[in-house]
Amino acid sequence: MKNRLEKIREKISIEKKVTVSELSKLYKVTEETIRRDLDKLEAEGFLTRSFGGAVLNNTSQKENIQFYKRAAMNQEEKKRIASLISDILSKKRAIATDASTTVMEAIKPLKSKEMIILSASTEIFTQLSDTSVRIISTGGTFNYKTLSLQGSVAKNTVKRYHVDMTLISCKGLDLELGVTDTSENEAEVKKCMIEQAKEVALLADHTKFGRTAFAHLANLEDLDYLVTDRKPDDEWIEICKKKGITLIY
Repeated sequence: MKNRLEKIREKISIEKKVTVSELSKLYKVTEETIRRDLDKLEAEGFLTRSFGGAVLNNTSQKENIQFYKRAAMNQEEKKRIASLISDILSKKRAIATDASTTVMEAIKPLKSKEMIILSASTEIFTQLSDTSVRIISTGGTFNYKTLSLQGSVAKNTVKRYHVDMTLISCKGLDLELGVTDTSENEAEVKKCMIEQAKEVALLADHTKFGRTAFAHLANLEDLDYLVTDRKPDDEWIEICKKKGITLIY
């Protein structure tokens, strides 16, 4: 097995992306065996699993970093995104938010607004204390690393409400695979928020472009706004025009 793992590691280092089916044929083992191999390499932080395969990790994974450590990263980018979405949010009556640090930065200026925020975050109570905002918590199972609420209770709560806009962030944004996240549990709650919203805004800094993560979150067609901190590549500008996504940078 060690020899096969080393060969897979070398192949991904060179090609950047592999599929389970091609590795299964190449090394003459079952696809389930290859999936276990990829799981081991993902646990080492060497790669990130994607649909039907894996991609090389060029940057360290941040999904297991505690909330406040992540909040301290890329602060200027997050503040830039927050300022770009501010005017749009100020005109909304009810919004839903995930528990990401980027989204938390975006809602900080809303303290004085008369609005409703449905949130899967516990940090929101700190960020919007002494506020005019009416906060509705999803409830659910608490994740201490992300300060998020997950599970069936959270999903069922979200399904009871309709909002003007859902604000989400992600771990990966790919032209073919769409929007992906590292936590399937968090992604399921976000999907419910997307379904209950008139509009969906994805807040993603430039490091998320061209990356994929484990859990599928949304198709590009599900987005109404894509807000980022710098001008993306021309292919992203074209795809946003094609799919009717308002790109803000």
